[in-house]
Amino acid sequence: MKLHDLRPDQGATKKRKRVGRGIAAGQGKTAGRGTKGQGARSGGGKGHYFEGGQLPLVRRLPFKRGFSNIFRIEYQEVNVDQLDDFRKGSKLDPEKLAEAGLIRDAENPVVVLGRGEIEKSFTVSAHRFSKSAKEKIEAAGGSVEVLELEFTGARATVKPLRKEQIEALREKRTGQSS
Repeated sequence: MKLHDLRPDQGATKKRKRVGRGIAAGQGKTAGRGTKGQGARSGGGKGHYFEGGQLPLVRRLPFKRGFSNIFRIEYQEVNVDQLDDFRKGSKLDPEKLAEAGLIRDAENPVVVLGRGEIEKSFTVSAHRFSKSAKEKIEAAGGSVEVLELEFTGARATVKPLRKEQIEALREKRTGQSS
């Protein structure tokens, strides 16, 4: 038995300590706060940060190193072995993967990684493919289609676009390509 395994008996209860309820109660008058001083006052004390004048722990630690890259693109990962659940010859795109529950959101970028083996041939559309994933899909007789990223990671720094604005951008892009 370890210390964290200890539990009170079933149905056991313990009354909470009610301080400041008269001298006979055992914690009356000063209510366990001593006589006078900062700790005896309402709202008194220096808080969790203060360590009696010693340099607080937070200030003794070095500053956090590195930085958070706001321009990074977070891909949703799908592995090659997960694709084998689909029918042979089907066209797999982010919408189909989202319907199957392999990714959360069809709007966000998708990367196909090379874990596992693949038996069936598919046409797979994603924003990025690992080298091994591309080789495995093509070795099984399938094909790979790289989708263009609609937005770069810089969109994290600007206000998100509304659905109408996204549709307008897509139409503009398809108008340019044809």
